[in-house]
Amino acid sequence: MPEDTLFSKIIRKEIPADIVYEDDQCLAFRDIAPQAPTHILVIPKKPLPKLSDAQAEDKALLGHLLFVVSDIAREQQLEKGYRVVINTGEDGGQTVFHLHLHLLGGRALGWPPG
Repeated sequence: MPEDTLFSKIIRKEIPADIVYEDDQCLAFRDIAPQAPTHILVIPKKPLPKLSDAQAEDKALLGHLLFVVSDIAREQQLEKGYRVVINTGEDGGQTVFHLHLHLLGGRALGWPPG
């Protein structure tokens, strides 16, 4: 059983968040410590600790998350571009072990990222 995380509490509405999108599979909300003018997290409602834990049965969910990111980017008017980041594991910079996609935009983003 995956551990109860900050994000699972947001999904259950036990912790408030600035929600920008929700459907039966995922939730998207503004990051409380934004790294760009637009910084939105898209999380699955299914408790999946990290990308490397995904199974073949999760393919449709993973595709859905990317599609939602694309829709939100359009709604946020990020026509000049944006970045989608998935940190996986401690060395990958993951701090909350509930899969989440970072949508970053609203300014030019440098490379390499970290």
